Amino acid sequence: MVGHDALGQLTGHPDHRRAHQITLLAVEAAGLPHLYPDAGEPWQPAALYAATHSESGVDLLGPLLQSAEKTVLAVPDAYVTTTVDVSPWAALKWEAICAHQSEVARERPLPGLLARLPEAERNEIIRTESFTRLSPGPTPGDPRRLIA
Repeated sequence: MVGHDALGQLTGHPDHRRAHQITLLAVEAAGLPHLYPDAGEPWQPAALYAATHSESGVDLLGPLLQSAEKTVLAVPDAYVTTTVDVSPWAALKWEAICAHQSEVARERPLPGLLARLPEAERNEIIRTESFTRLSPGPTPGDPRRLIA
């Protein structure tokens, strides 16, 4: 499963922060058979990833957000466990971003800021996705120990 990080991804958007909380609750609830008995067999996702941005990965995006007087919330580089080059899908990703028409039309939201950039610069910014792997479910091992 993939969700937002606890910071609300870059700008701390309250909807993204709430989506993070709901995702964590849903992952935990999925493995509890008595919580939603009518929902079918319980299951546990094999992995949970939080989409995030590292401090070193906002070199182009950080100044762009700061120019619109937005806060830039990024995690320390050590928090990023997985980085994916999505260059082959940049056009499709940009199309999905543009689906937020009201945000693309305005100057301050990130989609609006990106829309005003030259295509090459925009593609440089959107070509990489970073994630932090979060461990869902109970941790196997000695149940009397709080740390591994």
